Amino acid sequence: MRAALYESPLGTYVMAEEGGALVGLWLRGQKYFPKELPPLGSGEGETFVLTRRWLDAYFAGERPEPGELRLAPKGSAFARQVWELLLEIPYGHTVTYGQLAKELAQRRGLERMSAQAVGGAVGHNPISIIIPCHRVLGTKGQLTGYAGGLDVKRRLLELEGAALP
Repeated sequence: MRAALYESPLGTYVMAEEGGALVGLWLRGQKYFPKELPPLGSGEGETFVLTRRWLDAYFAGERPEPGELRLAPKGSAFARQVWELLLEIPYGHTVTYGQLAKELAQRRGLERMSAQAVGGAVGHNPISIIIPCHRVLGTKGQLTGYAGGLDVKRRLLELEGAALP
């Protein structure tokens, strides 16, 4: 695994790649920041170059597709299913934890699914912004539960043109 920094308008992000795929993108100091990372390198290499290009476009107000990058977030099968659902939320839109739980239950052929369990997986998303966990709101549409802080979540949603409470 290799790591490098990305300076954004919202602060410093740490990018991590392994085997040519992005495995992490964390706002420095955020909740659930990894305890161990390899030493920070120069950020050379295709994964970091493509990730920087993607983030530059995003912060310039463009809408790059997550599929432009090779993503390999590490987590349980359940968490990876939740993160796949997050990738389906379009720019400028939001969903609630309950809506995600309902959709995941349907896909798994279950009667219901715990919104709290889904929320736990959303909160532990290791590739912030690109896997858009910031597009998930509380039951009544309120801003809640973002590892990078609610101010960052609000700014990301504003950048995307999402209607906010």
